[in-house]
Amino acid sequence: MADHDPRLTTAFGNPISDNQNSLTAGTRGPVLMQDYHLIEKMAHFNRERIPERVVHAKGYGAHGSFRLTKSLAAFTRAKVLTEVGAQVPMLARFSTVGGESGSADTARDPRGFALKFYTEEGNWDVVGNNTPIFFVRDAIKFSDFIRTQKRDPRTHLKPHWRRWDFWGLSPEAIHQVMILYSDRGTPVSARFMHGYGSHTFSLWNDKGERHWVKFHFLTKQGVKNLSAHEADKLAGEDPDYSAADLSNAIAQGDFPKWSVQVQLMPERDADTYRINPFDLTKVWPHADYPLIEIGEFELNRNPQNYFVEIEQSAFEPSNVVPGIGFSPDKMLQNRILSYSDAHRYRLGVNYHQIPVNRAHRADVQTYHRDGAMRTDGNHGAQIDYEPNSFGGPVQDPSVMEPPLRLTGDAGRYGWPGDDEDLYGQPRELWSKVLDAGGRQRLVENIVASMGDSSRAIQDRMIGHWYKVHPDFGRGVAEGLGIDTSRTAAE
Repeated sequence: MADHDPRLTTAFGNPISDNQNSLTAGTRGPVLMQDYHLIEKMAHFNRERIPERVVHAKGYGAHGSFRLTKSLAAFTRAKVLTEVGAQVPMLARFSTVGGESGSADTARDPRGFALKFYTEEGNWDVVGNNTPIFFVRDAIKFSDFIRTQKRDPRTHLKPHWRRWDFWGLSPEAIHQVMILYSDRGTPVSARFMHGYGSHTFSLWNDKGERHWVKFHFLTKQGVKNLSAHEADKLAGEDPDYSAADLSNAIAQGDFPKWSVQVQLMPERDADTYRINPFDLTKVWPHADYPLIEIGEFELNRNPQNYFVEIEQSAFEPSNVVPGIGFSPDKMLQNRILSYSDAHRYRLGVNYHQIPVNRAHRADVQTYHRDGAMRTDGNHGAQIDYEPNSFGGPVQDPSVMEPPLRLTGDAGRYGWPGDDEDLYGQPRELWSKVLDAGGRQRLVENIVASMGDSSRAIQDRMIGHWYKVHPDFGRGVAEGLGIDTSRTAAE
């Protein structure tokens, strides 16, 4: 801390020792509830916008169904993943992340990819993106990152330098930044993009065996993206182009489909695997954990009322069914709390009674009472506490998840690893995934976005691009008119 820097504190003036790492049990352990700084940041962030969503405000969606074609009974007891052939009704919502409700849905931005499955064991939500990774891996940095995508508090404009300043100081974001500024950063519409659960979740069976799992949703329409010029043109001419594309296709009977696939990792593998499997900025290489196709979902019904069915829809990763669980993924751990907290604020404490959010196929029995906008019978004269002697709903130990092995002392741990840990997968993306044209467009898109950044911010980012690949760093530097011989030497 420099002498002239003010000291970061909580809202009540308590000094903050670490604003980069959540308080966890060991380096890979879950986040502790006593991390009051993280909770204060999250809770305040969730209440910064009224009434639209803080993130994912611009969105559209549709109803459909999921059909399982390969049982995962060896790995999970969840009926939705074990009963082959059963049709499970579902809802999907697609969105941009940073823009307001009226912004263009062709903007260069990650796309939210949220799915709600109405199963007989309760609602199961998968809340992900159109990318398998994210910009940060610790939720304590999430609100800071999102603010770089929002409006400047002084000018109320959205200069790009704010994001590049943050990314240059948060190199774990490099992988996702490259995807964002590649062709995949502006998909034509939801029909033509893949989706991912992104986080590491878990599956567990009746024997108490656990596997870590990644969910993938691969479009059967083929991946199609807009060029930067096409996306900018549509933003002015038809800012709702992507939403209309999905709606029109369904209205014409051209129902889009996605293949549902998983990657599975035995629980013990996480102890020794060369990549931290709970790091949201990393993918699991398919060579180590191949994709397994287990089914498909189809969207075949447009909403009749956008506000009722889409704007009021509430997705949250805490909605799981017996046989599906969580992991020590720091981002996931916070989202389990953050999403439901945001919904209670935005929609009210009884948001679970809104028809689109209600568990249509499961028998809901709780002791929750009262609250604003209670729309059912409020459980009538039924007793409102538990345990009781009057036959109220009781717990069912048979659906208890097996114990999660945890070790480590409570502390704010950084992420161990050398530069290869940060730049290895981005280097693979540059060298093996993108073709020559894709690499050139990536450079051009970055150069166009970094034009309003200061020289110091540009130099910092170019240093990261050189670590990914010299050709990458050189291309961005030359595009910005910076002496490449001096930059490379630095």
